[in-house]
Amino acid sequence: MRVGIVVNPTAGRGRGASALPEIDSALSAANHAVINLSAATFADALTNAKQAIASGRIDALVVAGGDGMAHLGVNACAESNVPLGLIPRGTGNDSARALGIPFGESAVQHVVDRLENTRRIDCMKVTSSSGEFFTFGTVNAGFDALVNQRANSWSFPKGPSRYQLAMLAELANFKPIQYRVIVDGDKREFKAMLCAVANASSFGGGMLIAPEAKVDDGLLDLFVVHEISRPELIRIFPKVYTGGHVTHAAVEFIRAKSLHIDAHQMPVFADGEAAGHAPVTVTVCPGSLLVAA
Repeated sequence: MRVGIVVNPTAGRGRGASALPEIDSALSAANHAVINLSAATFADALTNAKQAIASGRIDALVVAGGDGMAHLGVNACAESNVPLGLIPRGTGNDSARALGIPFGESAVQHVVDRLENTRRIDCMKVTSSSGEFFTFGTVNAGFDALVNQRANSWSFPKGPSRYQLAMLAELANFKPIQYRVIVDGDKREFKAMLCAVANASSFGGGMLIAPEAKVDDGLLDLFVVHEISRPELIRIFPKVYTGGHVTHAAVEFIRAKSLHIDAHQMPVFADGEAAGHAPVTVTVCPGSLLVAA
């Protein structure tokens, strides 16, 4: 089997770069040919991977890094018969967590062992101001997207604590957002703190925003936190790490196959990657992605 590799050298404070020799060795030991498709930029690496798939140069793609690299892999492999393997070497690693891929040294062998024993899962097709693309875990357009935007603008601190501090900073001037949403053709309008579309159960390094979401049920889970006070939002927000927020009166889950969210130019993030602004349309693509997991 010819396996393309894309490694993010900056992921996880250098853990991405250190994965390359390990991946190369494990694939070679399994008699796979290795083709390095890594590049200096995300866009160039994605182009390399797409071209390799379109031309038939590779039979599988393995990416090493965090959720950003998973996002790259999904956009390269979605709606193809080329399986995607993910080596978690980032900070959040929610995509790997959703797929049951172990963290640490066993991840590489886990993926290599499953390149010829894959499973089909869903991914999401998204349209925002930045165009059309695929994503795997979550699409955010609300308070959490604003927090993500602020956190990405900071170089310090590193790790999940940056997100928590950005949340507190964003809350200082935050006001509920007016949403216009179309759920499988039905229109709804409401004020809320956030709307997040989930295919997988977690984001932000293990926040269980949609504990019941499944990656192979052909459905999206819309997570809504309706209008509440800022102190109340601070009180319930930590509960997303355990899933304890689901019983709060302001929390609503809606299952659908297609969602359109209009929220006054609210920034959109997809698996932690900046993805333009609302309005945003998200449609589930059942069984459209092969994964080595």
